[in-house]
Amino acid sequence: MRALTIAATGMSAQQMRVEVISNNLANMSTTGYDARRAEFSDLHYQQVTNPGTISADNGSMVPTGIQLGLGVRPSSVSVHLAQGSLSATGGDLDIAIEGNGYFEVELPSSQSAYTRDGAFKRSADGLLVTSDGFPLTPEIVVPEDARSVSINADGEVYAYFADSVEAQQIGRISLVGFSNPRGLEALGSNLFRQTEASGAGTVSDPGEDGVGTLRQGYLEDSSVDPVREITELIQAQRGYELNSKVISAADQMLAATTQVR
Repeated sequence: MRALTIAATGMSAQQMRVEVISNNLANMSTTGYDARRAEFSDLHYQQVTNPGTISADNGSMVPTGIQLGLGVRPSSVSVHLAQGSLSATGGDLDIAIEGNGYFEVELPSSQSAYTRDGAFKRSADGLLVTSDGFPLTPEIVVPEDARSVSINADGEVYAYFADSVEAQQIGRISLVGFSNPRGLEALGSNLFRQTEASGAGTVSDPGEDGVGTLRQGYLEDSSVDPVREITELIQAQRGYELNSKVISAADQMLAATTQVR
């Protein structure tokens, strides 16, 4: 009985949907997090009678045929890219991106990774690094005797010193844009890696090529909408229950068939 396996694929799909929703809700407070959406496609169809089959000697054709679906399968978990609201932190090294760009950081393997989490820290050597210690690319070193740091919308970084009134530029932050940011591979820790699907990253100065501008003293909040997530969670739960009822009904039908004498 096909209903058993079809309903099983439906339950598996709704379970995966709940897992994606739970991950979104768990990351409601994650800086720069974009919500994920589980997407599904129907499985192969069994062609009992193909549309257009000749059904009589006079050449008349079957208009629709009989095509029996065999269930559902996950097709992708896509990222819903959206600009999160900006929260003021007042931190000199907290930087939010207003636009579509990413910060580039260097991993211990010397490979590049990308993030929208601008909660940078200062290492013992004065380097700007992420919360996990990965240095920003290109490197920016804040002098030990710097009194404060100022970062403008174009990414220019200035340091103020106690013995000088004028600020001194110590570097410039670049942003990276991708033709298909949904194709980036998530690494965890708010990091992504470029793939063939995302295309190669294009390095630009803030304010150019659509990568956005910077705002010092702010961080980008998660774009997760709790109301929407709870609504989808209820829908997924109902879908799971309905598929389980199909399995129960199919089991009762099989039981009735075995009792026929």
